[in-house]
Amino acid sequence: MIGRREFITLLGGAAAAWPLVGRAQQLARPVIGYLSSRSAATDVPMLAAFREGLSSLDYVEGRNLTIEYSFADGVFERNSALAQDLARRQVAVLVTAGNLSSALAAKAATTTIPIVFNTGVDPVQAGLVSSINRPGGNATGVFSLTADLLGKMMRLLHELVPNARTIGVLENPLERTSITADEDVQRAGAATLGLQIRALHAENDAEIESTFVKLAQDRPDALLIPTTPLFLSRAGHIVELVGRLALPAIYGRRPYAEAGGLMSYGDDIVSGYHQMGVYTGRILKGEKPADLPVVLAEKFELVINLKTAKTLGLTVPPTLLAIADEVIE
Repeated sequence: MIGRREFITLLGGAAAAWPLVGRAQQLARPVIGYLSSRSAATDVPMLAAFREGLSSLDYVEGRNLTIEYSFADGVFERNSALAQDLARRQVAVLVTAGNLSSALAAKAATTTIPIVFNTGVDPVQAGLVSSINRPGGNATGVFSLTADLLGKMMRLLHELVPNARTIGVLENPLERTSITADEDVQRAGAATLGLQIRALHAENDAEIESTFVKLAQDRPDALLIPTTPLFLSRAGHIVELVGRLALPAIYGRRPYAEAGGLMSYGDDIVSGYHQMGVYTGRILKGEKPADLPVVLAEKFELVINLKTAKTLGLTVPPTLLAIADEVIE
């Protein structure tokens, strides 16, 4: 029999141990490092999809999972230091978002921590994986097949604004991708439609502003703005700048159209981030990136903002409305 004094002593010892148990349980939670070239505000819908993918494998942030966030806000030079910081924390998985530079920074920061990436650039050519089906190292993820994306955007813009002859293409030279890198291919594709390309370059906020000042003086007939983290992190402001010029424009991602842009065409990024969440969960359960094939994201979506079209005095052809994934009225 345990006496009253001994019982109280045992109870007190157990109570003192409870905080330690709670701390141990917290420490036992896996920690994911999330590195994005974009901003926290821009990544809201992507992160929601990513968390849904995790929850499908019973991982819920704040309950049995912790996520450490790092955002470069479109300044790619920050990615290296941010990736190294997450690697030093020994996160269980390092998830990279936004563009190739964040994935390469993670790859350079660690050869042991599993990496889950999302890229529009061929990950084999970029050196992220050995092959699509057998990545072979510590990285895997989602690859958006963006071949001829720029050409498709030009054709859609031409169908909506058939009288346009000069198209300004806004690019960030610091982010050369398979979508934007070959200007000769751009010009050849435009020529088949009777269009001329005017290349516009902006690497930072100041250059974005100065580019639009020049556009006010030397106006093309329309604009094409492929997606990059720098531009996407400033989607609302870029749409506002385009709106001041009253120029028709097509953008590379849905958030632009949702912010008032005329039209967007690009990969369904939300479904890609859901898959990243699924892969992250599978790795937490013990699978290895080397054995998880890179997922090829082949779904693209066209979003048309009818309100903006009316403001610009444009009539959207029924053929475009029929193929649009969403029409904003």
